[in-house]
Formats: sequence, C-alpha cells, structure tokens
Amino acid sequence: MSKRAQHGLGGPEIVPAFLSVGDCALAVQFGDVIDADVNRRVIALAESLSDFPIQGVLECVPTYRSLLVSYDPALLRGAALEAALAERIAQLKVSAGSARHWRVPVVYGGEVGLDLEDLAREKQLTPNELIQIHSAAEFRVYMIGFAPGFAYLGGLPKALHTPRLPKPRQSIPAGAVGIGGQQGSINSVTGPSGWRFVGWTPWRAFDPARAEPFLFAAGDRLNFVPVSAAEGAEIAAAIASGESMPMPEAAP
Repeated sequence: MSKRAQHGLGGPEIVPAFLSVGDCALAVQFGDVIDADVNRRVIALAESLSDFPIQGVLECVPTYRSLLVSYDPALLRGAALEAALAERIAQLKVSAGSARHWRVPVVYGGEVGLDLEDLAREKQLTPNELIQIHSAAEFRVYMIGFAPGFAYLGGLPKALHTPRLPKPRQSIPAGAVGIGGQQGSINSVTGPSGWRFVGWTPWRAFDPARAEPFLFAAGDRLNFVPVSAAEGAEIAAAIASGESMPMPEAAP
C-alpha cells in the first residue's frame, strides 16, 4: 500500500508500492482509494513512459490508482525496472494540467435510461431533479477499461450513489450512461451490465473506424448536457454520416 510523505509537488508526495504481477509485469500502486491526485500521478507516469520509453517496457495500462507496466524479461529484469521507475517517479512533474473538457449530450430516460424513474423514486426525487443533479456535476475520466473505450467516471454526486443490480442485464446498448456505486460510466459497446442506467448519448465512445478509436482518455473532464430524443437522433445521424464529430471544448 502506498504512503504519503511529508512534502511533495503540489501537496503531500505519494510514495508508491511496487507489486510483481507474474514474471513480466509490475504494478505501480499510488493509492487505495478513488482520488484525483492519485490518478494524476498514474497518468503522469504513463505519459512519461510514453514520451521517454524505458528499453524493454512493452505496454502501460493506467487504472484508477495504479499503473500496470508490462515488460520483456529477456531485455529487462523486474528489479531493474522497479529501480528505473522509482527514479522516474522521484522526478515526476504532476499538475492538474489542462485536461480536455467535453460537454456530452444525453437523452435522459427512454428505452436506454430505463432506471431513471425507479432511481428517482428511491432517492425521493422527481426524474427532473435527478437529471438536474446528474447534469450539474463535473465528472473525471479515471480510466478506460472493461470494454474498448468504456469510460469509468468519478465525480458522481453522493446523492446519486446507488448499488449495482444483483443480476446483470444481458444487453445494454453502446452510449448508455450509467451509475454503479459511487462511479459513473459511458458504455462503449453493447453488452451485459449490472449498472443502473439513466440515459443515452449519441456520441460513440469507441469507433474502430476513427483515427483515434477511443473518444475519451484518462484525465479528461466532462459534463452531461440534457437533449431531447429528437436532438439525440439528429446528433447520431450526423455522426453516422460523417457530418459531425464530437470535439472537446476549446481551451480558454
């Protein structure tokens, strides 16, 4: 488990733990909670290894609180990699940065947002009140995983924290906007899920035909913007025809 040192860049320094994952991967664990500072360090290390590679490192996979570093043991030993990563982390520059910000259109309710009314009743809210709470929050993309382009989101207001279903549904469409525990999500492909769903976005979080197949990336910020079913259909048609492409907001 990682620890916090007395001082560090922009606040207490997070001292990571190094965990062996078999004989060809190392997990660098920066914390054990969902925390933006922890996640920034994960992303910063991943970017450092991308910009300045270590010979023998094959792939890096960022998660909420750790970075999985795969390596070729014929070229690089685990102990040598741990030492190199520790040195890299000591020099790591971590900041809030100028992460991309997205305003994601959402059709709340309907066939995809099938849990909206039930969740509103559970929370003693009207559906409109739940939508207002959900769309007023700013979310952070903590990681991409589970399925190609699937976005795990932090920042879900506590009032909307909800356990997942005890029995997953077998087919939830791509674009479904979900709630699972204290997390939010955007489905990237059709598949089974135990999350609770409040809406659908016509944006495609994963499109293998795009130059960049994944729309979102760890560290991005986003807000959900309510749109009507007709507006959602128009946006989906424009994207399918190539007339429109989701874009983040321009930096100020």
